[in-house]
Amino acid sequence: MPLSPRVPDLAALDLLLSVIELGSLGRAAQAHGISQPSASSRIRYLEKLVGVPVLERTTLGSRPTAAGALIAEWARAVVEAAAELDAGIETLRAQRDSHLSVAASQTVAEYLFPKWLMALRIRRPETAIALEAGNSAEVVRAVREGRAGIGFVEVPDAPDDLDGEVVARDRLIVVVAPGHRWAERASITPAELARTPLICREPSSGTRIAFEQAMVRRQPGWRPEVLLELSSTTAIKTAVAEGVGPAVLSALAVRAEIAAGTVVSPTLTDLDLTRPLRAVWTRGRRPSGPAADLLAVARSTRAVP
Repeated sequence: MPLSPRVPDLAALDLLLSVIELGSLGRAAQAHGISQPSASSRIRYLEKLVGVPVLERTTLGSRPTAAGALIAEWARAVVEAAAELDAGIETLRAQRDSHLSVAASQTVAEYLFPKWLMALRIRRPETAIALEAGNSAEVVRAVREGRAGIGFVEVPDAPDDLDGEVVARDRLIVVVAPGHRWAERASITPAELARTPLICREPSSGTRIAFEQAMVRRQPGWRPEVLLELSSTTAIKTAVAEGVGPAVLSALAVRAEIAAGTVVSPTLTDLDLTRPLRAVWTRGRRPSGPAADLLAVARSTRAVP
């Protein structure tokens, strides 16, 4: 039920107990980390609420009035109960902060999360972290069902029922085998890409969704001709390197292969394949604790490779 407006706040009651224990308003103020004028103001407000003086000021310090001693006796149980409540809340917070469940799309999980994890370990060495990797649709499902406290997806638009923010940006590029006819080309056009059978991720993959949306904006009604559909970026890279066909993948995912020369990336003209990498979480529940720290770490990864 609602408390009476005459009930003092805990800070004032706690200060009164300290004054009685330490025998001085100044020493009590110091113990509470406030100035003596602030302590005096708090005591005057307490006396105004209860309607009677609670302290007597003497040359030797401060001592409780008869009414103040009675109020202090009642207040002690209240303050001790508040301390128990605080300890319980801190225990719950420690339990929350000791474990963090994260869901991330494959690109984020494989090529960004390891670095994020190292940075998070510095901030939260005591936190155990569990990572669930999948496509963007699976990440969204994990957050909706409460299996993940925070998720990272590659889709251009955030789901309507989740909150989120863009933490980084990625770029999709065309990759082919060194022997492919495009390998020696200075560039290829969206029209050439549109009529070429491609090795693709599954339809719910963020990579595929972002690519198809960009192509449809350029050529309404376009649908990819799927040469081979695979649910693993690693499997697609292997198929491309073996000459099965071209694919469109994250630049993050093929940096090592391009450097090694196992795949080649011809320039794609006149088509922006930059996409956001987005953190998502349950609507109305802003990340806190380790999840907030992970979000801060992720924000530092903004450059397009």
